Amino acid sequence: MKGPAIFLAQFADDKAPFNSFENICKWAASLGYKGIQVPTWDARMIDLEKAAKSKTYCGELKGIAKENGLVISELSTHLQGQLVAVHPAYDLQFDNFAPKAVHGNSKARTKWAVQQLKYAAKASKNLGIKAHATFSGALIWHTMYPWPQRPAGLVEAGFKELAKRWLPILNEFDKNGVDLCYEIHPGEDLHDGVTFERFLKATGNHKRCNILYDPSHFVLQQLDYLQYIDIYHEFIKMFHVKDAEFNPTGRSGIYGGYQDWADRPGRFRSLGDGHVDFVSIFSKLTQYGFKGWAVLEWECCIKDSNQGAIEGAEFILDHMITPAGRAFDDFAGQKSNDKLNRKIMGL
Repeated sequence: MKGPAIFLAQFADDKAPFNSFENICKWAASLGYKGIQVPTWDARMIDLEKAAKSKTYCGELKGIAKENGLVISELSTHLQGQLVAVHPAYDLQFDNFAPKAVHGNSKARTKWAVQQLKYAAKASKNLGIKAHATFSGALIWHTMYPWPQRPAGLVEAGFKELAKRWLPILNEFDKNGVDLCYEIHPGEDLHDGVTFERFLKATGNHKRCNILYDPSHFVLQQLDYLQYIDIYHEFIKMFHVKDAEFNPTGRSGIYGGYQDWADRPGRFRSLGDGHVDFVSIFSKLTQYGFKGWAVLEWECCIKDSNQGAIEGAEFILDHMITPAGRAFDDFAGQKSNDKLNRKIMGL
């Protein structure tokens, strides 16, 4: 495992040091981070189309990062990926994720989003990156708690259409040698293990269809996030280190009562302030040979972001594990000996 890295999306701002790629690299490095995950929708951080078309430009970005002791760990298209599949009920809210030129035109917006993902595949290759972060979007999320009941075949039709939209993108990522990692997240049609399996099957088990693992979203769903690693570790190619807590009451539970984040039973917290068992998570990921980056995604409704970033680097470092090079009881062992083994078995 590599780290610590930091996702820049929650920190980018018009004020220094968060207002340019160079400035934010200096800031991240000063806190002890070794990698940066870059949000591709933010022009202050990267010109995605230029990165897809110019290896020289990508070299410049890598050079800026390297001057500060950093590497670009991954690119993210969370906002663009969301727009690959949007139910009309959410059109007005999600229009803000796209350029004004396609607002009010869902077909044009989807076409723009698909092109953005294809740019991201090429940009990742140009930057020497092997994994990419995104959202799946959602066509049937509004039927998650079905009333009235879902018509027979709706779920199957929904995942068939979702896969149809993503297959050309997955193929582009395969062409560029990059794994596409969907963040498993409420609000997306890929929000737990079962829905990931449905999508994977609908894509014909596409080899580039993988997972960005973020335990915070499983705490809020009350899903077993440790067993999730046991089941899906072969697909987990990216890791967001984000904390959360769940404190249900007699007044509110998983759905949150439309309350602001600070008042919800389930809420995101800075690292170490929530309920996530990171000791077990880092142990399991190391056990299964995870070789990606441990990336802080800071979201907290209580603590200041700068404090969260400062504490986050040290937190990740404290939890990273160097895989064992030998068994702890090797000192008491014997060399392989077939005759001895047969004697021990009484043969």
